[in-house]
This record gives sequence, structure tokens and C-alpha cells, in this order.
Amino acid sequence: MDARTIIAGVRDGKGLAPAAATWFARGLASGGVTDAQAGAFAMAVLLNGLDEAGRVALTLAMRDSGRVLDWDLPGPVVDKHSTGGIGDCTSLLLAPALAACGAHVPMISGRGLGHTGGTLDKLEAIPGYRCDVPVDELHRLVANVGCAIVGASADVAPADRRLYAIRDVTGTVESIDLITASILSKKLAAGLEALVLDVKVGSGAFMKTMADAEALAASLVGTATGAGCRTAALITDMDQPLAASAGNALEVLEVMETLTGGAINERLWDATVALGGEALALAGLAADADEGAGRIAEALESGHAAERFGQMVAALGGPADFVERYPDRLPAAPVLRDLAAGQAGFIAAIDAEALGHAVVHLGGGRLKGGDRINPSVGLSEILPLGESVDRGEVLLRIHAATEADADRAEATLAAAIRIAPEAPAAIPLIRGRVG
Repeated sequence: MDARTIIAGVRDGKGLAPAAATWFARGLASGGVTDAQAGAFAMAVLLNGLDEAGRVALTLAMRDSGRVLDWDLPGPVVDKHSTGGIGDCTSLLLAPALAACGAHVPMISGRGLGHTGGTLDKLEAIPGYRCDVPVDELHRLVANVGCAIVGASADVAPADRRLYAIRDVTGTVESIDLITASILSKKLAAGLEALVLDVKVGSGAFMKTMADAEALAASLVGTATGAGCRTAALITDMDQPLAASAGNALEVLEVMETLTGGAINERLWDATVALGGEALALAGLAADADEGAGRIAEALESGHAAERFGQMVAALGGPADFVERYPDRLPAAPVLRDLAAGQAGFIAAIDAEALGHAVVHLGGGRLKGGDRINPSVGLSEILPLGESVDRGEVLLRIHAATEADADRAEATLAAAIRIAPEAPAAIPLIRGRVG
């Protein structure tokens, strides 16, 4: 078997057999497959696609290119993955809530990608929090606390790490087959029994249309199920930020207000409860998603989820009193600037992607690899779609490092929010389900 034969088979529409996928993934991990061959393979998949059997074969092969975690725990091992959005901090609520309901959650997460925020970047706004831990420590954390949100170690799905970097420079990122294998190879390497997926759709998502979101959700669910993991996906709205904040420390602040009952954002709460209900049902910890949603809501309302979150933060190097003292522990930006409405009316449209890019340019994300993130900057008090506003009313608050940064953000954000005489039609938060 050799790379040229495998590439030609995919190029000519002959698919990808398990043995060929295994050979190619091992070559990616070892360096036996060259960058040129990896790029040619990615382009062949992009142009011709893979059937479900080929997607499963590639996913399992990339999963098995590195270490696959094994668990011996008294409850099911479950996780959640989001395809990325603005103000999407559900993972920080959901992991401890699932743990409080009897699940074990080794949540291997990522950093910001493009205009979307990263779970690890948000957690690193907490002083001392460590995202990079060895596998043995991850095992102890999940066993003792019930959840741990960390980054992937170097020996998890190394074939995906190599192929992803090559896709980024060869114009092949958009392939649903490759997106599916990339996401699931890392998630399945965590040894999951159940997985719930949050596939975003709308102006702030990578998938802008329902057709594209449904195609991705179907690919992810079909492939994960074919690989032996019980999986379902919710398609959720991203035509506006999920939370009222966008930015690392600001989103953690909103999460803590939700966990402690200080303030509740309805969209953030509803998304967390719906995803958690699906996860508990898939894991066999609830009879159905509705019962599971009730259990997640109770874990949040009772403070049990906050207790687990505090234990996780302390175990990963953060302040032991973080739940009690979080306002004092999170960094704050020195410059605050309110964006005022230029006219009266209703918030009719929000370019959520533009809001995400504004956070990145404030310093809350990376414009290039290796950039340092300023955890304090971002946006807060973002008014939702349909809100009635008067001229001069605050649409959102900018948190910036300098006045010049705030000036640039203000100009961008003013163009990203459209005010009209009439309220827009309401868009449901949960726009579909697959699985």
C-alpha cells in the first residue's frame, strides 16, 4: 500500500477502505506521508467526498493514530462539542452540571478559531488555571471531580493535528468529511460512551445556512454512531451572540453569574439545559431529553454545578475561592465605551461574525499563530434581536485596552447592528435536531 494509490482511489471516486485509511493516518502521524501527499489527499476528499463508510474509516484511523483513553468509572463518560459561535460559553456550564448529575466528563476542548471564541482561552482568564495536563492527571480529575475541561495532549489524534495544519494552507478546510473526521477523531479518542453536538447556524457560525448545518450535523451524527458512540446533534441559532457577553473573562463572569444565581441569560440557560438533557438521555441517566433537561436545570439552580466548577478550577491550579470571589479574581479592561443607538426602533439584525472579529481585534483572539490574548477585553451587555431601543440607548459596552482600540471597535460595531422601525420575526434557539 502506498500514498499515491490511496490518493488516486479517492480522486477517482473509489472511496476510502478501512485498511487504506489506517495506513494513511499512520503515515500522517509518523511523517511517512509528505505534506504534498497530505494536501493532495485533502483536496481529493474535498472535491469528491467520502461516503459514510469512508468517513467512519478515516475518523477511526485518525483516532487510533495516537492514544485512546480508557475508563473504569462508576458512571457513563460523556461530552459535548460545539462547532463554534459568539458568546458561546455553554461548555463551562454544562461540564459541571453533567458531573453533578452522575456523568463523567473529560472535555477536551480547543482555542479560538477565526472569529469564534475558544473554551480554553476563556478558562485561562482564570488566574492559574492549567489547560495542559498529562493523561494520568486527567484520569484523576475526572474520577475525583467528575469533569475536567482541558486541551488535547500531543499524543491524542496526531494524524489530525498534522492534516488540520495542512488543510489550513491548502484551501481544504471547508470539506464536511474532513471537518467530521477532525472533530470526532479527537472526541472519540477521549473514550466517550455518548456525545451531544451543538451545530451552530447563522451569521456568527461557520455554517451560515440551515442546509449546510443540517449536512454537517447528519455527517457528524452518522459517523459517530457508526464508530460506536451514541450521538445526537442540536442545530442552534447563531444569528446573534448566545450570551450577553463576548470575550474571555467577560464570558466567564457571565457563566459564574449563572452558576451562582446572580443573573440568568435566558438563551444561554436554555441552550445549556437542552444540550445537557440530550446528553443525559444518550448516557442512560435520564429516560428522555425532557427529563434530562429538568435534571440539568436542578443542578444549576441548586448550586451543585457551581460546586463542581469550583472543585475543577482549584484542581487545575485556579483560586480555591473562585466561586465565592470570582468578580475579584477576573481581569478587567481599563477602557469602557458604550455603543449608543443612532435611532429609535428595534434591533432587527446583528452581524454576529463582525462582533466576533471586533473581539479578536481588541486583543481577545489571535490574528496570527502565537499571538498573546488579552483576557480582559471584549463586549458586554449586548442587547438581543427584537429589543426596543430609544435613540442614545446603550446597545453594548466595549471593554478595551486603549482608547484607540475602543475607537476602532466602535466604528465596526455600529455597522454590525441594524435598527429598524419594526421588530424582526422571532428565530427559535433550537432550530433542528439530528439523531
